[in-house]
Amino acid sequence: MLKQLLSLVIICLAFQVQAQDELTSKLYETYEDYKESSIGKRRIKHADIQPLIAQLKSNPKFEVQKVGESIQGRDLHLISIGSGDSNIFLWSQMHGDEPTATQAIFDILNFFNAPEFKEEKDEILSKLKLHFLPMLNPDGAEVFTRRNALGIDINRDALRLQSPEGRTLKRLRDSLDADFGFNLHDQSKYYNAERTEKPATISYLATAFNYEKDINEVRANAMKVIVYMDKIIQNYAPGQVGRYSDDFEPRAFGDNIAKWGTSLILIESGGYPGDPEKQEIRKLNYVSILSALYTMANESYKDIPVEDYEKIPRNDRMLFDLKIENATYELLGDSYILDLGIFNQEVDLEGHNQFYYKSIVADQGDLSTYYAYQTFDASGYTIVQPKVAKVDRIDNPLNLLKDGVAYVKTEKPEKSAFVHFPLILVDEKFELKKFRLQPGINPTFFLKKDGKLTHAVVNGFLIDLAKPLDQQNSGNGLINSK
Repeated sequence: MLKQLLSLVIICLAFQVQAQDELTSKLYETYEDYKESSIGKRRIKHADIQPLIAQLKSNPKFEVQKVGESIQGRDLHLISIGSGDSNIFLWSQMHGDEPTATQAIFDILNFFNAPEFKEEKDEILSKLKLHFLPMLNPDGAEVFTRRNALGIDINRDALRLQSPEGRTLKRLRDSLDADFGFNLHDQSKYYNAERTEKPATISYLATAFNYEKDINEVRANAMKVIVYMDKIIQNYAPGQVGRYSDDFEPRAFGDNIAKWGTSLILIESGGYPGDPEKQEIRKLNYVSILSALYTMANESYKDIPVEDYEKIPRNDRMLFDLKIENATYELLGDSYILDLGIFNQEVDLEGHNQFYYKSIVADQGDLSTYYAYQTFDASGYTIVQPKVAKVDRIDNPLNLLKDGVAYVKTEKPEKSAFVHFPLILVDEKFELKKFRLQPGINPTFFLKKDGKLTHAVVNGFLIDLAKPLDQQNSGNGLINSK
């Protein structure tokens, strides 16, 4: 009899897992049907989401209430749906320059407003009541910066509660007494899954509630759901999940919310190759969060071994945008072999709606323990100083690059710091200094092999001189009068 009962339990669990796997696949395949197209870029602002909130306010499926204001007077809204006894609280963009999950939240709200997936939605909304607070830091979002208008990190304000945004978050946590909380962030794209070349596209954390990092039932439940979400992400970004450091931070909201009794799941959206606007990562947030809500509703997460949480690789920070390996560098009559690690840093344009790249050499020397989104083995290649030339007009940037020219004296475009082609524009007084590689400089030089220039590196982007520019990512050039 006992064996029959065990067999029945195993069969039921197998059917449950299969159903959840099918749901995840369908969510991924149909994502474009629910994606909120009006917010397709990362630099979204408070005004961009107000029409979406207004639509939800007039929709009887949702409860929408103003719950606070930012320092500069921008409204904070809580959007709720569901009739279940278990409250789930999700908030995003506590840091103003971390918008990926804000976009995903509106995709999720579109999903719940649509007629499809009725059975799965009924399961979720009958067991759970979902509460979304998108864009907790609208003042920071306005200028695409981490901190709020007071200049503080809201995520370090859980004890003093000096910011109105932090007080709103604390009041909602206490009033909802949520069983689960989702603390939704972005992290640097330079994080990787430990000891691999894979970017940590998504990183998770079940926050510690004390310095000892003890595991009680509240924290264990968060760990189990994270293990479930990790398995989902592996289907679409294999090896690209990291486990964020669980060092206890007594001022942080996540750590304190876990201490106050809510199973806290931190999600960090990192980098994904060829996805500068993080739209694929947005999709992964959508799929994994909805799947997690489903497992919370049917409580299947409870059968997951908590020990599996420790099997998720730790976050590491060992990535560059471009890594050039084994290049020959000549200095004072001697030749040396160097690796170069390059960051393509974003610089916001006025209005904080768009950006351009201004790259730096982040490190050089032996970088054999580091990885990159793009790696070039420069064995047998010599680094060559770029040349400067004066031209009346630039018709074909590639022809100049083939001649070893990266700096061009020409009429300076007005009101701009960059150009859309890979050259550095300089004024008439510009003098090319003696070339010397060192961390912190803008990486602009050439690579030569067998006496021929084969590649250019302009503003940190590697350009193959044998290929048309429109067939490769040549980045942008800079306008530099120094």
